[in-house]
Amino acid sequence: MTAQEVLRLNPNLVDYLLVAFYFVLVLGIGFAARRSVSSSLDFLLSGRSMPAWITGLAFISANLGAIELIGMVANGAQFGIPTVHYYWLGAIPAMVFLGIVMMPFYYGSKARSVPEFLLKRFNKTTQRVQAVIFAVASILIAGVNLFSLGLVLEALLGWSLYLAIPVAAVVVLGYISLGGLSAAIYTEVLQFFVILALLIPLTVAGLNRVGGWDGLTRAVTEGPSAGADLNAWPGTPLTEIANPFLSVLGIVFGLGFVLSFGYWTTNFAEVQRALSAKSMSAARRTPIIGAFPKALVVLVIVTPGMIAGILVPQIAAVKAGGGDAVEGITYNNALSLLMKEVLPNGILGVAIAGLLAAFMAGMAANISSFNTVFTYDIWQDWVRPGRADRYYLGVGRLVTIIGCVLAIGTAFIASGSANLMDYIQSLFSFFNAPLFAIFILGLFWKRMTGPSAWIGLLSGTTAAVLVDILVRTEVWTMSSQAGSFVGAIAAFVVGVGVSAGVSMVTTPKPDAELVGLTWSLTPKEARTHSTDGDDAGWYRSPNVLGALVLALTVVLYVVFG
Repeated sequence: MTAQEVLRLNPNLVDYLLVAFYFVLVLGIGFAARRSVSSSLDFLLSGRSMPAWITGLAFISANLGAIELIGMVANGAQFGIPTVHYYWLGAIPAMVFLGIVMMPFYYGSKARSVPEFLLKRFNKTTQRVQAVIFAVASILIAGVNLFSLGLVLEALLGWSLYLAIPVAAVVVLGYISLGGLSAAIYTEVLQFFVILALLIPLTVAGLNRVGGWDGLTRAVTEGPSAGADLNAWPGTPLTEIANPFLSVLGIVFGLGFVLSFGYWTTNFAEVQRALSAKSMSAARRTPIIGAFPKALVVLVIVTPGMIAGILVPQIAAVKAGGGDAVEGITYNNALSLLMKEVLPNGILGVAIAGLLAAFMAGMAANISSFNTVFTYDIWQDWVRPGRADRYYLGVGRLVTIIGCVLAIGTAFIASGSANLMDYIQSLFSFFNAPLFAIFILGLFWKRMTGPSAWIGLLSGTTAAVLVDILVRTEVWTMSSQAGSFVGAIAAFVVGVGVSAGVSMVTTPKPDAELVGLTWSLTPKEARTHSTDGDDAGWYRSPNVLGALVLALTVVLYVVFG
């Protein structure tokens, strides 16, 4: 039996009708949102009118793409419980930091994008360098989600990826090009609940088949990992760093600090959702509201991965063999094979819709942020300034189409990876870690200069790419995951070091130009949001919500770590 035959999900008519209904629903949202689009700000930033609970769910749904489902279920199958570090250490603290510390600067500056904020803080060169880097990163990451969506259509219909990937791109293009960011955000809220409709039944059905949690832990203990997959610390299955101290250091500093803060605090695909909020308070609460489901959803993502490593013969064979693939089956196939193994028809249709929702949400987030950065930071501010707003609205729609076409090409680049999480973490070390280095230095050090920012950014990116080359060519012997952690650390250290050095020999901006852009020169009242009307009540306090979600994370680590 070929790998494609093994992966066929064999849905029935009811399943197909459920999937078709889902496609009609999301395209309907696009048509409905189109009526509210009359300017480029409406199309690219939703007119900054969204309530916090909408932007909060969209914030986390935008992240629930291929990274979460294909990649994290694959990690759960391969590494087990250490995968939780990507959530509890590698997300929650950074999301809280974004809401409490950084959103007042993003939102208060009235910047329409992260590169535009860098223009205000540094100079045009930094804006342009980051805009180009972000555009490339967005298309590469959109390709990951598109490839994953193509895998689902391949498994569902038996299509080849050469047909499935373009068809998937057309569906996503349909609702983004119609309604812009508003359509993406409202669709992401719907997709969040559809994704849960996949993950919860899959986890319950899988646990039932293996004899509950006790049966799962017993099977893992008797399996190839000899129980190492059941302990979060020191995480050596994940890092493949034999020394426990160095393994913990790589997780805490490489993942928990550099990669995590680099992704969550500077990735415009996420920050864009908060910038669409209707007030400073709503913008600050957006990532923190998203942190609550982020902390809990890991339980229904990693657990199915572990179940697949026991229950699905093909994934168990890959795990037992200690390699990346057996007869064309890789860890990336763990989710769809487990769905085929444990879900009955009817429920399978809902699950397929959930899987499609996840990948469409992830790709839509990348494409909608790509068209904003390209339109504002590259086309309007650099290539064709001074045109009427309707011209830029047209550019935004056209760039959406171009982005989807480019993502088709990058989807085939992603198809060469046996574990999508390895690939995506490499991209984050290239693009997010160096940006975080210059961003955090510029936020807290007013002496940092414009030239130092773009030189530090390029230096950090170069350092991460060099580490990746050394790991891939086996000059340095470590896993791809460990290589991403080391690459992120190198990008951050080099970025900070080079930026600091160049700053000492170049001229900084006058203090008067940095008010609202650096911590020390921004009055406390300018960083404080309103507490009246829709922003009143302790339960709307970003500080209170942040403390609660951090406490929840500590409890989860105690229980499962």
